[in-house]
Amino acid sequence: MREKLTDALYGLGWATVKKLPEPVAVALGRRIADTVWKRRGKGVLRLEANLARVLPDAGPGRLAQLSRAGMRSYMRYWMESFRLPAWSAERVRDGFSPEDLHRLEEGLAGGRGVVLALPHMGNYDLAGAWVTSRLGVPFTTVAERLKPESLYDRFVAYREGLGMEVLPHAGGSAFGTLARRLRSGGLVCLVADRDLSSSGIEVKFFGEAAKMPAGPAMLAVQTGALLLPVTLWYDSSPVMRGKIHAPVEVPETGTRAEKAAVMTQQLADAFASGIAEHPEDWHMLQRLWLADLGRRDDEPTDKSSGTEKP
Repeated sequence: MREKLTDALYGLGWATVKKLPEPVAVALGRRIADTVWKRRGKGVLRLEANLARVLPDAGPGRLAQLSRAGMRSYMRYWMESFRLPAWSAERVRDGFSPEDLHRLEEGLAGGRGVVLALPHMGNYDLAGAWVTSRLGVPFTTVAERLKPESLYDRFVAYREGLGMEVLPHAGGSAFGTLARRLRSGGLVCLVADRDLSSSGIEVKFFGEAAKMPAGPAMLAVQTGALLLPVTLWYDSSPVMRGKIHAPVEVPETGTRAEKAAVMTQQLADAFASGIAEHPEDWHMLQRLWLADLGRRDDEPTDKSSGTEKP
């Protein structure tokens, strides 16, 4: 019953929010975000605990301020996502402005294939729609299998409607398909700051151990594709901002696993630089660091609740 309700709510969002005038949708999203933030549920507490690692010198007041801004940013993502299918091509093209776009364009022109790796920042669906609309470049991505299956199908249909090829994360065949796309000079986009498998690579992230997916680096190692980190953020305008960071090069020596480990750490460092500059736009409401994986979601760490953890 809970899964059916979840699916119905998402369906309602796509069916109704996209019909609202944009100012109304923006105001509604902010109102929902503030209501959720005031309730201090598990997601808000986890967000604050994660932000406490990003900004270790921030006090409880600053963390609360950031988590409120973070929930508004997160809800902006959802409101935009519900409305994206109804946006005109011009609205999509005008909705995103990335820095250092030449890195992507030169990589694609070189024919070696490109992997874009992103953290959970801003609205990666909008960035993807912009790539297919503004650059006219199709790309392949993967999606976590959600429950119920009908909800997963909704997300696949939504992203395919934006011009993406979507592969299921589970099943084992995604990596081979992604590699074939890259060897033919294609583009692959992967959200890569949280490991959903048992094969993640341990990295230092804001000074503590975490695991991130091996996929982006392994694809670059095996296919020779260009690996580009990307970070996204919002400002006060309707336009999302972004940065395409310097390429993560394949090391000249070492085994495949060793090369992938070095490259994944460099990805983590690039993500950290973007998150540190725009922490309110990092939508990480789940446990990420290894030290947190055995802790309950409602058990805050240190300053995130305004009290010291015993």
